[in-house]
Amino acid sequence: MSLLSPNLYWLALPLVIVVSIVYSASRHEAWPRIWRRAIRLSVLIMTLLVMATAVLLFFNTQV
Repeated sequence: MSLLSPNLYWLALPLVIVVSIVYSASRHEAWPRIWRRAIRLSVLIMTLLVMATAVLLFFNTQV
C-alpha cells in the first residue's frame, strides 16, 4: 500500500459535493433551496461512505 493511497479518499469529497449540487438543481429551482438540499444530501452521502468504510475495515481486521 502506497503512502499516497489515503489521500485518494479526499477525492470523493468534491465528487460528492458536485453530484449533490447537480442532483438538487435538477429537482428545485430556487437557489437557497438548492443549497440546503445539496448540503443535506452531501452529508448523507458522506455519512454512508464513512459507515461503509468503517464496516469494511472492521471485517478486514477480523481476519
